[in-house]
Amino acid sequence: MNKDGMNYAPKGKPNPVVKEGEFPVAAAALDHGHINGMCNGLVEAGAALKWVYDPDPEKVKAFVERFPGVQIADSLEQILTDESIKLVAGAAIPSERSALGNKVMEAGKDYFTDKTPFTTEAQLEETRHVVEKTGQKYMVYFSERLHVEGAVFAGDLIHDGAIGNVIQVTGFGPHRLNAPSRPDWFFNKEQYGGILCDIGSHQIEQFLYYADCKDAEILHSKVGNYNNPDHPELEDYGDATIRGDNGATQFFKVDWFTPEGLSTWGDGRTFITGTEGTIEIRKYVDVARAESGDHLYLVNKDGEKHYELSGKVGFPFFGELIKDCMNRTENAMTQEHAFKAAELCLQAQKQAIVVSQ
Repeated sequence: MNKDGMNYAPKGKPNPVVKEGEFPVAAAALDHGHINGMCNGLVEAGAALKWVYDPDPEKVKAFVERFPGVQIADSLEQILTDESIKLVAGAAIPSERSALGNKVMEAGKDYFTDKTPFTTEAQLEETRHVVEKTGQKYMVYFSERLHVEGAVFAGDLIHDGAIGNVIQVTGFGPHRLNAPSRPDWFFNKEQYGGILCDIGSHQIEQFLYYADCKDAEILHSKVGNYNNPDHPELEDYGDATIRGDNGATQFFKVDWFTPEGLSTWGDGRTFITGTEGTIEIRKYVDVARAESGDHLYLVNKDGEKHYELSGKVGFPFFGELIKDCMNRTENAMTQEHAFKAAELCLQAQKQAIVVSQ
């Protein structure tokens, strides 16, 4: 199992939705290891990875080793002026993701960014205007739903009515800190945005999706630094309570306290209560039972079921994203959904009570 969440990059089976060479893409800004998972998903769905650019040659070298055949660009401008490029994927420092995306969209290309997409409300508003002006897409890699087969299958079950209407979602998102391997920006709040803005964004996005909410309200949120005095700007714990516009609610907690003995980087769990059943997703491990991930437990009128889903569901988001870019549709994720998840995590961060420091 991968014990390093920063470089967690799921691989699936190739399932191209376009002809070879029909959808050229580029990667720029390799600050977070999620860029590898993002590009894995795109390539498996048929994208042709043409260019990579980052000012750090070591990052570029490691990327080329993972994706042989990709060309090394001399500058971001070389990518932006290549008319064949349809989409640019980036995993910049969080506070720089908005500016990069604006530049990409103004060059007439769609943008696919790692989460969290923004660290300030001003960035969100500026990017909204750029999207409106250019008509380009600003899509977000919410990997804990989009790149986890158990989470994908949960969405399918809910849409098929397996548990009725969703009324409550509880999410646990612990991560392993691995502090010595983290870059300096990871500990600078202005750059990473705060724990609810950062890894909390996964949880809020899942709630909006599973509970089918177009809007929501942050009822309560809190953050703390319990065990990292050497990094005073790091928040190693956060939680929030949310009410959706349809009455559904969420509680989630995120932290950097994964025990060293766990076989993977975090015991991510999602519990979903519906009017006619319940779902539990054990995303990355089934503690003390199986080191494999993608376990889903369903209970409804038909009884109790345990699904082992690794390698069985796939990751349809990436193919849907490519088709959306080509057809100007919104089947993978609507722009408003991506922006609403971002807006709510910024609000949760802004109004959080500090419980320990």
